[in-house]
Amino acid sequence: MTGRRSYAVDVRDGRLGEVMGEEGGYVQLRPVGGGREWDCPPGSLREAMPGDVLRARVRQVNAQGRLPC
Repeated sequence: MTGRRSYAVDVRDGRLGEVMGEEGGYVQLRPVGGGREWDCPPGSLREAMPGDVLRARVRQVNAQGRLPC
């Protein structure tokens, strides 16, 4: 195992998530930066492009606000 994270986009609503595993015929995804997981049918996923992941990470950092100087 390489330790590399895998990301996918739920095409039903456009959400990007980190692939956490599979259970009951569904893929479990978690939002970038944490949060509540959701289940997605495998046929409703597409591979996330590097730009998708980068945009999600930038949004997360911006939501946290600026760091103190």
